[in-house]
Amino acid sequence: MSVPRLNRRLTLETPGRVADGAGGFAETWTTLGVVWAELTARTGRERQVAAAALSMVPFRIVVRGAPMGHPERPLPDQRFRDGGRVFHIRSVAERDGDGRYLVCMADEEVVS
Repeated sequence: MSVPRLNRRLTLETPGRVADGAGGFAETWTTLGVVWAELTARTGRERQVAAAALSMVPFRIVVRGAPMGHPERPLPDQRFRDGGRVFHIRSVAERDGDGRYLVCMADEEVVS
């Protein structure tokens, strides 16, 4: 297995909720840290959502390994941010038996 090329600087964010003052909540995102990653686009798709086209591109994102419970270990439902681009994490698994790298399957959504 080849060594991944971790050449993209991504911000790892986790969701949170803040009271909106009207009895409900607004979703917020809190930065957990910065990770270096290798991004590989998979096959995308497009669909219509409320008079707008929604393009969804799945990505395979490889990052350095971190033990379970460590704040730098990505989790499903968190996200990576690269400037204005957002990658919603769907799953996380070890890339190798030693746990040196993690593979995150994530989706980037773009509304046009």
